[in-house]
Amino acid sequence: MNIHELIKLAVARKVSDLHLLVSYAPTIRIKGELYSLSATYPPLSSLEIEQMIFSLINPKQKELLVANKELDFSLEINMDDSVVVRFRVNAYYQRGTISASFRIIPFKIPSVEELSLPSILHEFTKLKQGFILITGASGQGKSTTLASIIAQINDNRKVHIVTIEDPIEYCFPPRKAIISQREMYNDTHAWNRALKSALREDPDVVLIGEMRDLETISSALTIAETGHLVFSTLHTNSAAQSIDRIVDVFPAESKKQVQTQLSMVISGIVTQRLVPAISGERVPVCEILTGTPAVRNTIREGKIHLIDNIIQTSHDFGMMLFEEHLSQLVVKNIISPETAMEYAYRPDRYLELSKR
Repeated sequence: MNIHELIKLAVARKVSDLHLLVSYAPTIRIKGELYSLSATYPPLSSLEIEQMIFSLINPKQKELLVANKELDFSLEINMDDSVVVRFRVNAYYQRGTISASFRIIPFKIPSVEELSLPSILHEFTKLKQGFILITGASGQGKSTTLASIIAQINDNRKVHIVTIEDPIEYCFPPRKAIISQREMYNDTHAWNRALKSALREDPDVVLIGEMRDLETISSALTIAETGHLVFSTLHTNSAAQSIDRIVDVFPAESKKQVQTQLSMVISGIVTQRLVPAISGERVPVCEILTGTPAVRNTIREGKIHLIDNIIQTSHDFGMMLFEEHLSQLVVKNIISPETAMEYAYRPDRYLELSKR
């Protein structure tokens, strides 16, 4: 079985993901749903997947995959019509065999409007300093949203943007900004080194692909605190949960200091989830928090349980609960009431809004 044949099929079918697992036929994801290609392909063997993955990586990457049992890497494929398609690939072991997930990365970076995202995101691109988080579960469009924001900065501001990614997903063409994109293990050997080095690279804007642990979170806060505009992602499902996650990763004796540090730099948190629309597509539903004095004081005092209430009463500052955005999309007949209820994080709040 030829990996390039599978990739071309995936692109032709406009899938978001391609999965290769032993004993399963190749499997694709379209509009959030998984479909087996068993009508065309037989179940994959361990040797077939190993040969396909090893044909895509260099000896150093192969060594890392075998040693660490997982590897993230990016991939560019030239199609027959000379179109270049990018992929983010995660190769990993499960039950002692190699498997892989391919995420197709659109070559053209969509705008905030094309993604149907709240217009408040445009305001984040104008900031000179601060800390912006794009949060949500895996596969909910965080990377694309972040790329859209960075692309707008690239189009409109003469700044130096430094990105640290694992792997590089979207590539940004030369525009008004200059952009240094650093990929883990190709351009740097460790997150901590890359983050410390970033401050010596004369950045105006720093993108940290994902805050994974105490060290990356601490470095992100420090970079923002020194007067830079920092963007990153986190796997959390609400603004309040995002704040809690950042604070809780630190030891007890440091929490108060971190609350103060975060309160000084936080400019916005966007939590998003892709929800099935009536049209059959998926649309982003967002929760928005902005760094108002009320939000900063609440974080500083450790009263994170009050964040939801602040969001509910701060529409004038561009804030919005997830359920409020759901309700707006139901009123516009973009998603159904049943879907909204199914995806609401706070069903009681959604029911209250739907009765108005």
